[in-house]
Amino acid sequence: MTERYRAAGVDLDAAETAKRRIVTAVQSTRTGLARGLVGAFGGMLRLPPDVHDPVLVMSTDGVGTKVLVAMRAGRHDTVGEDLVNHCVNDILVHGARPLAFLDYIATAAMNVETVAALVDGVARGCRAHGMTLVGGETAQLPDLYRAGHYDLAGTIVGVVSEGAALHGDRVCVGDVLVGYASSGLHTNGYTLARRIVFDELELAPDSVVPALGTTVADALLAVHRSYWDALHPVLGRVRALAHITGGGIPGNLSRSLSEGCGAVVRADAWPVPPLFTFLGRAGGVSADEMDRVFNMGLGMIAIVARVDVGAVRAAATDAGIDTWEVGEIVAGSGVRIAR
Repeated sequence: MTERYRAAGVDLDAAETAKRRIVTAVQSTRTGLARGLVGAFGGMLRLPPDVHDPVLVMSTDGVGTKVLVAMRAGRHDTVGEDLVNHCVNDILVHGARPLAFLDYIATAAMNVETVAALVDGVARGCRAHGMTLVGGETAQLPDLYRAGHYDLAGTIVGVVSEGAALHGDRVCVGDVLVGYASSGLHTNGYTLARRIVFDELELAPDSVVPALGTTVADALLAVHRSYWDALHPVLGRVRALAHITGGGIPGNLSRSLSEGCGAVVRADAWPVPPLFTFLGRAGGVSADEMDRVFNMGLGMIAIVARVDVGAVRAAATDAGIDTWEVGEIVAGSGVRIAR
């Protein structure tokens, strides 16, 4: 009954098979707040009763051209987790607890195994944060995407008490910048990284890079780190947070500064991971451009009062994440990388 549609590039039977495959993954994320049925037209969730004056915090994002690395490597089970962790960090910046997630997968043609792997990764990320995958959409768009290609995006819903929300307005001159170690490129800078690694150096995903001690695929597909475990126990001691994504440290830290406050980041305050050094040297990328494109080894920066630095860093240590005092808040505006 769907021969013409299949000939046009859309396989409804494959879509139904994919839906059946991902039901188990979706059901595994349901929490006590989940309501409604899996597969309904909309997802339903109760607000947690323990949050006073609840405010919803929402964000939508994707993983960019990291999906092209996943396609080239034939490894699709990590970028879904990347997506969840990226979005968790985005609302964590405002002090929000993750509640629900929706994913969107657009592809040229339905590959059941690929879609199942993508959703498995999303579900794994949701389970790690006690968050319900309340729904999503998988679209077959053969006239829009090349064969074998797909895109991945997601929307997160979180909640925070209105009085506890972080806006950056509490930042003061003299506050300390605490940098949190990234796990790699996270989900930004892949257009440049791919150009250097695959086009200029002509490396393959399974090529071993001696300077990195690992393969290209392992280095570039390292999962975007979530900072929830490191930060939620001490959110009350944090004055502002900056998730270091596209735009690097200068472009993101500036979004968390109050009026009259600038930031000085000391470039020698933390060890830059070998991946960034490798990309910079191999690609002939200037230090200033590296700072604007990549996270340079810091995936999150917390702004805290000097008296709270010890407690904040101890919580990160308990979560297995390295931190460094990487700078301070000064009078003025903008972000300066001091070398």
